[in-house]
Amino acid sequence: MASATASHTLCSLSATSSSSTHRASAPSPRSSILLLKTPLRRLGFAGAAADSLFTNHVATKLRSLSKPVRAVVSMAKKSVGDLTGADLKGKKVFVRADLNVPLDDSQNITDDTRIRAAIPTIKHLIANGAKVILSSHLGRPKGVTPKYSLAPLVPRLSELLGIQIVKADDCIGPEVEKLVASLPEGGVLLLENVRFYKEEEKNEPEFAKKLASLADLYVNDAFGTAHRAHASTEGVTKFLKPSVAGFLLQKELDYLVGAVSTPKRPFAAIVGGSKVSSKIGVIESLLEKCDILLLGGGMIFTFYKAQGLSVGSSLVEEDKLELATSLMAKAKAKGVSLLLPSDVVIADKFAPDANSQTVPASAIPDGWMGLDIGPDSIKTFNDALDTTKTVIWNGPMGVFEFDKFAAGTEAIAKKLADLSGKGVTTIIGGGDSVAAVEKVGVASVMSHISTGGGASLELLEGKELPGVIALDEADAPVTV
Repeated sequence: MASATASHTLCSLSATSSSSTHRASAPSPRSSILLLKTPLRRLGFAGAAADSLFTNHVATKLRSLSKPVRAVVSMAKKSVGDLTGADLKGKKVFVRADLNVPLDDSQNITDDTRIRAAIPTIKHLIANGAKVILSSHLGRPKGVTPKYSLAPLVPRLSELLGIQIVKADDCIGPEVEKLVASLPEGGVLLLENVRFYKEEEKNEPEFAKKLASLADLYVNDAFGTAHRAHASTEGVTKFLKPSVAGFLLQKELDYLVGAVSTPKRPFAAIVGGSKVSSKIGVIESLLEKCDILLLGGGMIFTFYKAQGLSVGSSLVEEDKLELATSLMAKAKAKGVSLLLPSDVVIADKFAPDANSQTVPASAIPDGWMGLDIGPDSIKTFNDALDTTKTVIWNGPMGVFEFDKFAAGTEAIAKKLADLSGKGVTTIIGGGDSVAAVEKVGVASVMSHISTGGGASLELLEGKELPGVIALDEADAPVTV
């Protein structure tokens, strides 16, 4: 381990205009980059926190970044909002929603977020006299599995829609066809779990054709499964036209593609989570777009070790040390300020009742593991976020499931809520970050909370989602 008394070095370098293609349209390149060269007592931007002149210089530089107005196509797919009343009245509309909500042992819904998110599209169709055929999966059943039936969702769906919906015992077949035939305008029929058929996930054409035969047109509002080419998300589009995006899916694309690709600047990305390997694609993609990258969670210890620091018994991916080094080098080349925590909360075991203490990131003793970012890091991260106009967050700062190690994650959630109130675009990119803002009680004030897990990650990585690609192209670009 390097000497803790040695001085650290932070460098402020000029970023060249040729370092990144996404800067080509900006009036001027970003003028500074803060990147750790020898992080010992302090790491990253936090190392200069005590130097007020340096901190003010950095803040001034960040605030001077160009702030282009976002007026670019968010995603060129036709939306249900593009369809007229004449397009919908009396038509049978197959709606693929993501109603995969958690249930307790008594089959009670414990979190209805995904149900509530699907309601605007369904209500729009009802109001326009459509006959709604609602499809979803629940859990990962192996064949027909009673505990994964969609029946427990009927009361909540009916309550939120203000009408009594009808539930089918299957998703295809003669009995379903009879229920569809008797469906009135403005009525809703909930099909049984589409994954009770193995053909769903195999995207078998004949199964997709049977689903499609129930309807006249298709609406995909299931962002959480849009990254899967299943029969109900991709296969049915080959048999139903038009095939359009629902309001929820469109909003996800607007934010995760539109707002991220052409953000109001400065644009910060906060990436956390336990492993670098699970976020490689996200980090690399965001390095092409963001001005500031804040890293937290278990992945930071791989970055520390890559720089020669002792990390005790903290989680480290030994085979990703070179990757961590290359990502830091890429940030420098791109002119991105990569900020690592300066202090961490460590524990003597991985448990909610573990003994804990806060130490500099360069002074983690043997036998101890880092489970959260420390108070100095929280302040530094907050100061950096104060300079921004757009922020996206994916992944917790620590083991927030344990109250003793939740401070970092909860502080970020509260900070983004504060920024939202000041007009900053705040995007919660799915997964544990969503759980964090809900736990703190600030979910309602965020600009957007993604309902997708894997779909959010893949979209942030720049991957094409099969369920989106299959939809009809928009007639004209939509300015956002």
